[in-house]
Parts: sequence; structure tokens; C-alpha cells
Amino acid sequence: MTIRKTLARLALSAAAGVATLPARAEESGWAQLNMPRGVTDISRKIYALHMEIFWVCVAIGVVVFGAMIWSLIRYRKSRGAIADTTLVHNTRVEVVWTIVPVIILIAMAVPAARTLVEIEDTSKSALDIKVTGFQWGWEYEYLDAGVTYYSHLDRASDAARELGSGIDPTTVPHYLLNVDRPLVVPNGVKVRVLITAADVIHSWWVKDLGIKKDAIPGFVNEAWFKVDDGWTGLLRGNCAELCGRDHGFMPIVVDVRSKADFDAWLKNTAAEQKQAAAPIPPAAPPATAAASAAASG
Repeated sequence: MTIRKTLARLALSAAAGVATLPARAEESGWAQLNMPRGVTDISRKIYALHMEIFWVCVAIGVVVFGAMIWSLIRYRKSRGAIADTTLVHNTRVEVVWTIVPVIILIAMAVPAARTLVEIEDTSKSALDIKVTGFQWGWEYEYLDAGVTYYSHLDRASDAARELGSGIDPTTVPHYLLNVDRPLVVPNGVKVRVLITAADVIHSWWVKDLGIKKDAIPGFVNEAWFKVDDGWTGLLRGNCAELCGRDHGFMPIVVDVRSKADFDAWLKNTAAEQKQAAAPIPPAAPPATAAASAAASG
């Protein structure tokens, strides 16, 4: 009976996870060992570059190791092969095995440089967000919008991670991957993120956006993304830097909404924070006895 309950909990947890993650989360096996294609054009270009370089490396490996294995088999001692003790350098061969790798490296460098230039191009952004890492969470500030808030590990995961809590982590949806307040962004809009840190070095990493940038105290790093127009949902990431004892407990969640939904959310949140920050008017001073008597007379 206990095994059945455990399996049921695992099934419910898995179902909840699939409901909010991108479509790639439904994949299994070898597909999860590779980089994700993501939900942005730049993330797909990074994936395409990765696969292009990967297959070049596979081809080189096949040629090199194939030649080694063939030489070991063809010229082994049991077949009567005798080591050539008079072997000297062959200038022609050395020129070939120097020029060929240079050509391969140049052919690989051109698309890599093109992609890197595009990754670093943060111009013409429509929305600027400052991201500040701290032990252990994130602060998001929508520049020129009057909206700032903190994002921490959600309470359910925080309670389950405590020693002796008695809570089964498999019963917590998105255990250690959920937050109390996600970063809300619109789709179809180029978003620039300015990344820094308040204490130690962190790293803001959301693989489906194609972003991994270090957050360094005293420095500001830039990155950008533009989620595919029409795509909405939650994206999850992590701090990818060993930032201290609770490093594993500062996840990142990005809530992608339509442009209209985002504009309404930003307007309402700005109004709420402005109202909360408004000074409270001083209370009227208590009436004195003489003033009370005069008023009653």
C-alpha cells in the first residue's frame, strides 16, 4: 500500500511538472542530455552552432581514432610488423596536418563569432530589467516603470528542504525549482537584463532563453532575449555559480505573458507599490479639554 501511495505521488508530481514546463520537458532519454532549443531565436542559433561544432568534432574523432585503430591492427607485432627505427620527419605530412586543422578552426570560428556578436547586441531593447543576485535570491527592478521586488525560493520547497521536516520532497511540485515571485516578461519583445550582485558572485542562467551571465558585485553585465511571439508559460533556471552554503536554493522562474497581459500586470503592480510607498498622513492631534468644552458650548 505504501509503495502504491509513493508511486501515485510521483505520478502527480510529474504531471504537475509537465504542465508548466516547455514542450521539451516531455522528451525523455537521450534528448534530455543535449542542449535545449529554447523559446527564443538566439537560443536556437546557439543550439544550431552547438550541433554544427559537435558534428565537426565527431568527424575529426572518427578520422583520428579510425587511423589509430587501423594502424594498431594493420601494423601489430603478431603480423610480423617491425618498428622503423630510421623514421625521420616528413615535411609534406607535417605541412598537411598543420594546414588542415587551421582551416577547420577558421571554418568553426566564423559562425561562432557571428553568433557571439549577436548574443552581445543589446541595442534596440523595448524593456530594461535590472537583476541583482544576493544570498540567496534575486531582486528584479523594471527600470523606468517603478516596479521592484524580490524573488526567493517558494515556501513549500523551503519547508521540505529542512532536515527533519518530515515532508516528502517528491510531493512538492517543482521542488527547489519554484519561487514566490517570478520574473514577469512579455513575449515578442526584446528584453535587456542588466545583471549584477550585492554580495558575492552569482550567475543568472535560464537555458531556454539562451542566457548565462555572471552577476558580479561592482560590475554590470548585459544580456538580452526575445521570447517567440505567441509563446506563454513558465521557464525555470538556476544560479550557476557556487555562491555559498545555500547556493542550491535560489532558483529562477520567468513568467512569459502576452504583451497585453504584461502591460496590465506592470501597470497594476506599479500602482500597488506606489500606494504602499506613499507616506501615511499624520493623525489629527487629540482635542484638549478646553477645546472640547468650547465646542460643546
